[in-house]
Amino acid sequence: MNVLIIGSGGREYAMGLALKKDPTLNKLYFAPGNGATLALGENLILDNFESLAKKAQSLQIDLTIVGPEAPLSEGIVDVFESYGLTIFGPSKAAARLESSKVFMKEFLQKHNIPTAAFLQTDNFDEAKAFIGRLKPPVVVKADGLCAGKGVIIAKSHEEAYDAARKMLEGESFGEAGRRIIVEEFLDGYELSIFAICDGKDYVLLPAAQDHKRLLDNDEGPNTGGMGAYAPTPLVNDKIYDDVKKKVIEPTLKGMSDMQTPFCGVLFIGLMVVDGEIYVLEYNVRFGDPECEVLMPLLDMPATELFYKAATKDLQSLHVKMLPKVAVGVVVASKNYPYKSSLKVPIHIKPSSVQNGHLVFAGVEGSMESGLIASGGRVLLGVGIGNSVKEAQEIAYKMCESVEFEGMQYRKDIAYQAVDK
Repeated sequence: MNVLIIGSGGREYAMGLALKKDPTLNKLYFAPGNGATLALGENLILDNFESLAKKAQSLQIDLTIVGPEAPLSEGIVDVFESYGLTIFGPSKAAARLESSKVFMKEFLQKHNIPTAAFLQTDNFDEAKAFIGRLKPPVVVKADGLCAGKGVIIAKSHEEAYDAARKMLEGESFGEAGRRIIVEEFLDGYELSIFAICDGKDYVLLPAAQDHKRLLDNDEGPNTGGMGAYAPTPLVNDKIYDDVKKKVIEPTLKGMSDMQTPFCGVLFIGLMVVDGEIYVLEYNVRFGDPECEVLMPLLDMPATELFYKAATKDLQSLHVKMLPKVAVGVVVASKNYPYKSSLKVPIHIKPSSVQNGHLVFAGVEGSMESGLIASGGRVLLGVGIGNSVKEAQEIAYKMCESVEFEGMQYRKDIAYQAVDK
């Protein structure tokens, strides 16, 4: 099988590692990929969807997997399908579950899916009045895509007013913030749950937990994610059952009723409050870094998982996962997430660590000529173990095998589960 992965980050590299284990894989391509994906396959130019679809035809690509949200929201699936290509991901219409937070919240409300009380508006006075009725902290979200950064948790009414004003005036997130969501703050713990969907049927992967804050003890600014682990012991059978019955099944039915069946990854950001679930947000692709800890736990051909979903045949699939735990720790550049960093060489020391590996994201160059840290989230150290603690220790040993100027990473990823 010839497979094309769309994207250039750690998520896509982790998918590539999983696919490389599959004996049915013939050739692997990335568009655009990064410096390290050259060691897994061939990088293609991603200029526009039409030309890439034609290239996929000429390369006899059997399956395309879309990693990031932007191409999905821009309709890459629709274009590829118009060329008769098999592609894993939702249509542009179905991707609105992520590309518009207003659409998503109104969808949740319409289909009685549990979520926080909210107001959607493009009017500052309306937003201010609603904020005034909420007890701080208050959550303010930009409607459009903001690369995982369009959410402000304001600790006071004044901070919430300021966040709302800056979004609506286009100061914070440009056009993505011209319409906003204001919602009540839910005090609990967050989970990431991923359902692989084919429009009608679905399979559930183990729940993961992401660490959004830059610094230890969940301090500092929100980021795209500083690490994750899976499965988390913070989930029980009741939560899984509630997610299936109260969230996934009404979502798939609701999308189907709208003539926009949902195929792809439904990433459910959950808040658990006193044992009850509330949907914080939907994403329509794997989370990053959650994908990096779910892929190595697959105990089955990755191509089978993605291909059966893309061809609407999940009912015949049995998902098998390793009875292990995976922990991933993000190693970021010096100035992340505040501003760009200088590009610096990466030095990888020989390591005898068992059951650990590196996942590469923000890198240029190549394995042969030397990798360059190009900024942002540069790479991850991933560990696989029989317990959270064992996997955590391996992940940090992998991080210690890497050196580049200004590198930073949290020292407490998976802290909530280590003693469970």
